[in-house]
Amino acid sequence: MMKVRFWGVRGSIPCPGPQTQKYGGNSACIELRVGDDDRLVIIDAGSGIRQLGNYLMRHDLPKGPIRTDIFLSHTHWDHIMGFPFFVPIYVPGTKMKVYGPVTFEEDGLEEVVGGQMKYRYFPVNFGELASEIEYVRIKEDPSMDLGGGLMLATKLLNHPVTALGYRFQFGGKSVCTCYDTEPFRNLFITDPDHPDYDEVMAEEGEAVAAEQNHMLEQFFAGADLLIHDSQYTEAEYRQGRMNWGHTSFENAIAAANRAGVKRLALFHHDPDRTDDQIDELARIYCEPGRYGETEIFFAREEMEIVL
Repeated sequence: MMKVRFWGVRGSIPCPGPQTQKYGGNSACIELRVGDDDRLVIIDAGSGIRQLGNYLMRHDLPKGPIRTDIFLSHTHWDHIMGFPFFVPIYVPGTKMKVYGPVTFEEDGLEEVVGGQMKYRYFPVNFGELASEIEYVRIKEDPSMDLGGGLMLATKLLNHPVTALGYRFQFGGKSVCTCYDTEPFRNLFITDPDHPDYDEVMAEEGEAVAAEQNHMLEQFFAGADLLIHDSQYTEAEYRQGRMNWGHTSFENAIAAANRAGVKRLALFHHDPDRTDDQIDELARIYCEPGRYGETEIFFAREEMEIVL
């Protein structure tokens, strides 16, 4: 059995307030519990991880020291900013591994994540933490054995910084994350009338984009739960938001249906999107059967899904 709980569902920046109370205003953080012993896996350390940390202090610490693995989709600030406020890192006996990709070779994962905790930014220095933290840099990998029957596959996504999608599999069930990302596109000039048009390069660019989009759909094919970037409508995406690294609802839904995904959680909500606006979008995009067989819903803070 796997259980998923959302602690942060917003993108770009936290946006708590009266207009975001229903779906939540914290940035990305997902709790995954695996097996009968409730093994803890955390995906991303956005501002939502603060609330998760408080929950762990109340419910997990009384049972013994906290053990967890944290998987970062990427190191943009909205996905790591909650780490200094994650209370278990200050508790003696806590042990965790932090996994994630890093774009810049000169800085390791420890420097990128822990670099937030320098005196110029934060009152507690990274070296003063009481917990035991190991950092593990990872890349695209079709199969990683995390022990105890939990398997992980990773896939490179299309984002302005190196980002990974994660597919966790346990007991015949699969949970897949696919954010932050947008569809791969041909980056070469495709207008034959353009003076720099190169037919061979244009055709190769089209083929590579199609191949990468197909590979991504194969990555989450048949998933029991897919948590997918869906920050914009297709109209919003085409009006100046291409190359920002985020997907439209229409594209995410179509890809999930083609891939035979059972349940699709629309995730990484635009920080300017109010609860009322999301409710209206839900009436459009989440109507059963309207967009295929995949069950579609908007992720909401403290929502729990059991697989």
